[in-house]
Amino acid sequence: QLQLVESGGGLVQPGGSLRLSCAASGFSLDHYALAWFRQSPGKEREGVSSISARGVSTYYVNSVKGRFTISKDNAENTVYLQMSSLRPEDTAVYFCAAAYGSSWYSQPPSLTEESEYDAWGRGTQVTVSS
Repeated sequence: QLQLVESGGGLVQPGGSLRLSCAASGFSLDHYALAWFRQSPGKEREGVSSISARGVSTYYVNSVKGRFTISKDNAENTVYLQMSSLRPEDTAVYFCAAAYGSSWYSQPPSLTEESEYDAWGRGTQVTVSS
């Protein structure tokens, strides 16, 4: 059974940092592109960052560029999202998602194409507040 489980969320003050993890079970991430999405109350889910299956390409939504870093550890079967300089507007439930296939070895699916992602986690809450 394919499963993605996020962890690492919590409450942090503005300017602080968190590292989210997404561990896969039931399948190897070697052939999967990965992405992080987030959803705030009353807002649509948005793509935050993605990484190709081979880890050679990464993408970020403009609002997090320079503050967030995505990485993929195939040996640990885990994808990470290092978040720094956090802002209240980063408050959301963060989801990881995986897209299978050779099409995504060098380039991940677009962050606007949620339908390309085959597996989703249940999310972890990140709250940025003083």
